[in-house]
Amino acid sequence: MKRLTCFFICFFLSEVSGFEIPINGLSEFVDYEDLVELAPGKFQLVAENRRYQRSLPGESEEMTEEADQVTLYSYKVQSTITSRMATTMIQSKVVNNSPQPQNVVFDVQIPKGAFISNFSMTVDGKTFRSSIKEKTVGRALYAQARAKGKTAGLVRSRGLDMENFRTEVNVLPGAKAQFELHYQEVKWRKLGSYEHRIYLQPGRLAKHLEVDVWVIEPQGLRFLHVPDTFEGHFDGVPVISKGQQKAHVSFKPTVAQQRICPSCRETAVDGELVVLYDVKREEKAGELEVFNGYFVHFFAPDNLDPIPKNILFVIDVSGSMWGVKMKQTVEAMKTILDDLRAEDHFSVIDFNQNVRTWRNDLISATKTQVADAKRYIEKIQPSGGTNINEALLRAIFILNEASNLGLLDPNSVSLIILVSDGDPTVGELKLSKIQKNVKENIQDNISLFSLGMGFDVDYDFLKRLSSENRGIAQRIYGNQDTSSQLKKFYNQVSTPLLRNVQFNYPHTSVTDITQNNFHNYFGGSEIVVAGKFDPAKLDQIESVITATSANTQLVLETLAQMDDLQDFLSKDKHADPDFTRKLWAYLTINQLLAERSLAPTAATKRRITRSILQMSLDHHIVTPLTSLVIENEAGDERMLADAPPQDPSCCSGALYYGSKVAPDSTPSWANPSPTPVISMLAQGSQVLESTPPPHVMRVENDPHFIIYLPKSQKNICFNIDSEPGKILNLVSDPESGIVVNGQLVGAKKPNNGKLSTYFGKLGFYFQSEDIKIEISTETITLSRGSSTFALSWSDTAQVMNQRVQISVKKEKVVTITLDKEMSFSVLLHRVWKKHPVNVDFLGIYIPPTNKFSPKAHGLIGQFMQEPKIHIFNERPGKNPEKPEASMEVKGQKLIVTRGLQKDYRTDLVFGTDVTCWFVHNSGKGFIDGHYKDYFMPQLYSFLKRP
Repeated sequence: MKRLTCFFICFFLSEVSGFEIPINGLSEFVDYEDLVELAPGKFQLVAENRRYQRSLPGESEEMTEEADQVTLYSYKVQSTITSRMATTMIQSKVVNNSPQPQNVVFDVQIPKGAFISNFSMTVDGKTFRSSIKEKTVGRALYAQARAKGKTAGLVRSRGLDMENFRTEVNVLPGAKAQFELHYQEVKWRKLGSYEHRIYLQPGRLAKHLEVDVWVIEPQGLRFLHVPDTFEGHFDGVPVISKGQQKAHVSFKPTVAQQRICPSCRETAVDGELVVLYDVKREEKAGELEVFNGYFVHFFAPDNLDPIPKNILFVIDVSGSMWGVKMKQTVEAMKTILDDLRAEDHFSVIDFNQNVRTWRNDLISATKTQVADAKRYIEKIQPSGGTNINEALLRAIFILNEASNLGLLDPNSVSLIILVSDGDPTVGELKLSKIQKNVKENIQDNISLFSLGMGFDVDYDFLKRLSSENRGIAQRIYGNQDTSSQLKKFYNQVSTPLLRNVQFNYPHTSVTDITQNNFHNYFGGSEIVVAGKFDPAKLDQIESVITATSANTQLVLETLAQMDDLQDFLSKDKHADPDFTRKLWAYLTINQLLAERSLAPTAATKRRITRSILQMSLDHHIVTPLTSLVIENEAGDERMLADAPPQDPSCCSGALYYGSKVAPDSTPSWANPSPTPVISMLAQGSQVLESTPPPHVMRVENDPHFIIYLPKSQKNICFNIDSEPGKILNLVSDPESGIVVNGQLVGAKKPNNGKLSTYFGKLGFYFQSEDIKIEISTETITLSRGSSTFALSWSDTAQVMNQRVQISVKKEKVVTITLDKEMSFSVLLHRVWKKHPVNVDFLGIYIPPTNKFSPKAHGLIGQFMQEPKIHIFNERPGKNPEKPEASMEVKGQKLIVTRGLQKDYRTDLVFGTDVTCWFVHNSGKGFIDGHYKDYFMPQLYSFLKRP
């Protein structure tokens, strides 16, 4: 079997480390004569999604193992930050040393909110360049090439805090491939600093690995720091060179230094790199920078007394918060309550299907009241559903009533902080209706902040909810320290310094001002305003800011000369002379996207859409309304990258995959072998969802089979006790050509002397369509002939051909439908990664149907033709809560026990109790033959009946 070799280049916007280049001997850095060398930062490893490749332990430090099929010759990252506008380039060069063609994957993670501006690649001397097109035009161009069989799929998909730019090409023996991606983003000030994150994951030793970050800030650098993110492995390798207004961070480890240990073949370059910095600030109206017909105004005063706040904590205590998540939330809340000042007022609301309040009105944050609130929080026991709508309306009512009764300090700021980990399951379930209810009831002086916890929370909903109501949202993942993340978020939003901030630029020729109206300013953050002007009429910009602080009304004025910045930038070749235009475009497009989602009329929405589209094309960036079309010089071989939709109300996107029309018509790079791209359409928009049918046949947990018999209206249960690795046949219908098999995985260790087993992988084979679907706890893989296509559980997507439709709801369920008449649902059960015993597993649900042929069999399939059963002589059992009875079925008389099993379709955490009669001894007498008769050699094998 051919070895499939790929590498991944990832950049993560979280906590990263930076690097440095020594000054001496560096010709391109001679103009930085005022730089001084700082102590190198230390690093801490973030081990996630590792992909190791081989290298010889005793080789020269500059040479990797000659036997490597694909050599990563060069891996370069260059980032330039000019006045908070960051432009990043990622470049990778590979060589195929194998005598066989090899698949190479270029997979880059970029921060959400970043805009891709350019991509190019060269494969075996053939160059592909990109252009930005209106989305429908891009898709049409792609379709034209696909119709000729000359296409390849390229994906830009939604992640958690990242988006993936990914392409896969086939590289011929001896050939080279080069990839280069450019993107841009604005650095936002949070908790008193700017943070530039890069996720490095070359996947193998690179002959030349270089990362450079240039920071150019005309305001001057107050500090620059590179946290330790690699556990000291690269101690002495990164170098930081810092001057008054600019700095250079460089990271260039040799091959020997890249090794995880001197004799290891794996690379230690696998994690995040972060540069933290802040700029100098004077006691004036911020920093106003003017250049090339654009101005940017940064405003972040820190030397002000905090304004009193009225704060409602709204905490989700539904069943899904049980365990570590709730424990860490409680600990974080206790710390947060200790940070309240005596002039602050607060209360606590906790909710599941019901809503409770610690106090029905706002209470002064005295030590006695804070202590009482902490005791209240410590007693919370998570359970039940999630009624977000009622909880938020209760919080709004408390603040509105206090305001209407004149109980609030007129100089105070009112906040609601929502902490939740799930979608609403009780009360109002329609997200748009919840948004409307909140919007209609909340007063203009209240800000709503949302903290989404976990992987399955609808983060887009929380973002819309907060942005509509003068707040922000943030996500905390289950694999992070919930307590510290919650406290960090609170610190970011809980220090109001100014109210009613207004910006004014008293010149008629200043136009297209973006983000020029703010209600509140919070310490540690920053307000950024950008606009255009006519340089023929103005050589300076004047600004006037009015705001209310804790004790007084402020009027802050400043003046900026155009020549000042021009002189500074002209002296630095790394400075981006176009940063003001890019920053203005970035801010304006983001503001227009937000306005579009809230447009009150269709006409307004169309007008805003036209503006976004035109700006996206003018500034050559991929937005939810444009596509990146990558094509060769002839224009007949194309790839397409769509930006994911901004939110469900904006610009539904799609991921396209090309089809192989004729064996000779598709170029080698576009048709990866041995895994070409599958001919299916994967939509990133609506996902099939419906109310679960009340009665299904299902397999859950260890594994528990629950067979519903419609005619008898009974649930019959049995367990299969087998070994990890065994494959069990669930459905085998040779006449219809349908197979469903499941492979068992074991728990981490025995519990009470018994090793539990679960379904860790399920295989579906639809013979007539030649479609195979493999679902594991990590991925969903679809195959048709020699073509394959993979989805992640973190995706939300829909894939279909003429008869088969696959719908994925992220981190929850995969639904497979055949001819809209037969369906299968697979539920994902995640457990705590550090649990000493349990592992992730799958559950499968199959509604009874008459669409299988009479020859259908298998542990579940045999019951599609319902057997007659007779249950009688019900009597007390050994356990008083579990009565026994006799059951006649298939000529057998069995002793069965009545008990409860779980249906997890409507409650993924706790499940719904289902009464069933349990058949002992692995279903002996109820299933045909012995359970070992259902062992399969392969995941897609049909059952051979005697």
